[in-house]
Amino acid sequence: MNYTLHQLRIFSTVLKNRSITLTAEELNLTQPAVSIQLKKFQEQFKIPLTETRGRGIHITQFGEEIGKVCKSILQEAEQLKQTSDNYLGLITGSLHFSVVSTAKYVIPYFLSDFKSAYPDIEIKINVTNKETVLKSLTNNEDDFCMVSILPDMPNTESLSLIENKLVLVGRQDLADQVKSPQDLARLPMIYREQGSATRLTMEKYLKIHGIQASNKMELVSNEAVKQAVKAGLGLSIMPMMGLKHELAQEEIQIIQMPGLPLVTDWQLVYNKKNTYSPAANAFIQHMNQNKKEIANKYF
Repeated sequence: MNYTLHQLRIFSTVLKNRSITLTAEELNLTQPAVSIQLKKFQEQFKIPLTETRGRGIHITQFGEEIGKVCKSILQEAEQLKQTSDNYLGLITGSLHFSVVSTAKYVIPYFLSDFKSAYPDIEIKINVTNKETVLKSLTNNEDDFCMVSILPDMPNTESLSLIENKLVLVGRQDLADQVKSPQDLARLPMIYREQGSATRLTMEKYLKIHGIQASNKMELVSNEAVKQAVKAGLGLSIMPMMGLKHELAQEEIQIIQMPGLPLVTDWQLVYNKKNTYSPAANAFIQHMNQNKKEIANKYF
């Protein structure tokens, strides 16, 4: 066989994303480049790795097994480089993070000084929803995950970073109509999608106060919810972390209500059964030593 590590990396990424488009975006390649390398890799085997179904790509059972071998080879290749670097006194490699959408306002600050201290470590961040983040943690697809509500999962460790405050917000004209939690039953409410930790927290608050929202809108990101709130389409319970500019410009208002703000913690979660690379161990050590200083400096 005459495959390359580049082809293995492309196939592993296709296996993860089930998409040529997403693979191209993640690897900073063109879609034709991904397709060409995927075809060359397929030529090494007499059994199909993939099948086209409609507009999607399906991985065959044989492809799934080959994918496991690809992942193992890539990990060994990474270990080979790290072993060489370690003998030179360097800490290199890559760290993969999967974070929920609101955490994009948090994670860069905890990575900034670390990246300065370890410039040879490559960092990749996937911003998505809670459901996908937990899936990546279960499948060991990423080194670290960042969530605001700890998952009920065995064999995980967590490191609390900073508080995550959720507040009820709305444009001034709607905010003026809210005098008690019961007023929320008659006003338009904007939700995140199913599986979002913010949505779960919001639904829990409404349930505690016996509120059944009659006018709902559902959006798939905090940024979309924020824009809808600014436009006066409804009220929402949102993490305060991503609202600093809008609050300062008085584009939206915090509405004081009993039981609010709701407070959780941003948690860095990782699989304690993993054998961690020098890069991952360096990051855990850096967080334990510097998280309080970082929180005080930026938040």
